[in-house]
Amino acid sequence: MTAKHTFVDRAVRATIVRHATRPDLLPRLTTLVRALSPAGPPPATTVDGLLTQASDALRVDQEPQIWLTLAVIAARLPESADVVAVRRLGELSGARAVLAEAIRRMPMENAGREVEVVTGEVLVDIDHLAQTSLMTGIQRVTHKTVSRWQRDHDLSFVCWTKDYLAIRRTTATETARALGSFGTTDGHDDTGADRGMVLIPWKSHYVVPEVALDIPRTKRLLALVLHSGCASAVIGFDLVPLTSSETTASNVPADFMNGLAAIRHVDRVATISEAAHNEYEGWRTMITSIGVTGPEVRTISLPVEASEPSPEQVAATRQRYCVPTVPMVLCVGSHEPRKNHLGVLHAAELLWRDGLEFSLVFVGGNAWNSDRFQRRLAELQAAGRLVEAALGVADDTLWALYRLARCTVFPSLNEGFGLPVAESLAIGTPAVTSNFGSMLEIGAEGGALLVNPRDDRAIAAAVRTLLTDDFTHARLVREAAARPTRNWETYARETWDYMVETNPLPSGA
Repeated sequence: MTAKHTFVDRAVRATIVRHATRPDLLPRLTTLVRALSPAGPPPATTVDGLLTQASDALRVDQEPQIWLTLAVIAARLPESADVVAVRRLGELSGARAVLAEAIRRMPMENAGREVEVVTGEVLVDIDHLAQTSLMTGIQRVTHKTVSRWQRDHDLSFVCWTKDYLAIRRTTATETARALGSFGTTDGHDDTGADRGMVLIPWKSHYVVPEVALDIPRTKRLLALVLHSGCASAVIGFDLVPLTSSETTASNVPADFMNGLAAIRHVDRVATISEAAHNEYEGWRTMITSIGVTGPEVRTISLPVEASEPSPEQVAATRQRYCVPTVPMVLCVGSHEPRKNHLGVLHAAELLWRDGLEFSLVFVGGNAWNSDRFQRRLAELQAAGRLVEAALGVADDTLWALYRLARCTVFPSLNEGFGLPVAESLAIGTPAVTSNFGSMLEIGAEGGALLVNPRDDRAIAAAVRTLLTDDFTHARLVREAAARPTRNWETYARETWDYMVETNPLPSGA
């Protein structure tokens, strides 16, 4: 043995001796041995015995096993650079050096966390849905999809610890919130779940049906999908922060790019429209220049399904939101520049100044970069215009608004799908929407007037037509009624089949 190897061996022994008395080391090594050698002899009962068993089972040239070792010993998910660095260490100095390095990295602050290696499960990451009562378009899609998955399949809902360094099973409160109890208080559950069991996915399916923007989360997702040996899939909503970054909140493009860094290594992306598919395929072409093939991408279009409100709900909504004797124009969507709500306000003011009488109701679940919209809204209200903006509207009220509106207007500058257009047409209310992208896909099947959303007068002209031309309005109502139907049951089944059932574990996992 060379002097260098002797020094390394001494350093390894010193590290192990220094940490051997930690109370969390023995159970974590036991968990690791069981995961690395499930058919082997029972785990030893001492740290030295467990280290010997783990060293014998650990393949230092296999990054999934390195990833597993780091995750189990630290009780949190590693980043990709750490996996690569420790794999290189193992190739030079052996399995025991890998174990010593993993032990050296054990954080003191999570000493009380227990670790469960999850094998053969489907883990559905719903961190955002489980923590918030917001009902953006993405939350609506995620909720409607995962609630059906949970009903029909064996799966485990997971979310992240507050520091976004580890994953855990959702609590009963979080699960209820995700499945529909949106009145539950926002924020991570305060029952102490963060201090309990953390999960390490191993030879399982990992599915992300929502958009992940938190950088600590996406960095660890990258390592998970690249190194863990799990099969992975995401729903691809859009690439708006890439293609229309100027319309998003200032932090979103950078955060979203970190999410894309993880997505480029997932197995499959189920895009919600052909327009979103085109964006992802263009991005896939881009990343081939860095030697990355990227995920398989398939379009599984969102459904177009109406929820008929009750007569009582319609009556209550009419009393609250409608102005007697004048028609209502409805605009649904978050108040952000991409939705073009300033353009809607300007088009409406053009019509009001021409003497047209109608009310305008905005319904949104969120807002950012919306100061100019809010100021203009307040100015028009002060001038006596019949316009208001409502936040946090419940689903049954929203469907009643769709039913009561003379028309809806959705001239967005970029959408992965354009759910408000689809919902409006599904209930039979004509829409004004953009003449490109996913909105063109939806509107081309009938029931909508398509306009250039960057032309305020074109928006105003289309709204005028639907308010004053009964013949055109009736024709579009008939077209909307004749549109092909597609429901959430079909969408949930198709996404599950693509993302889980036919998505095999990586070779060798």
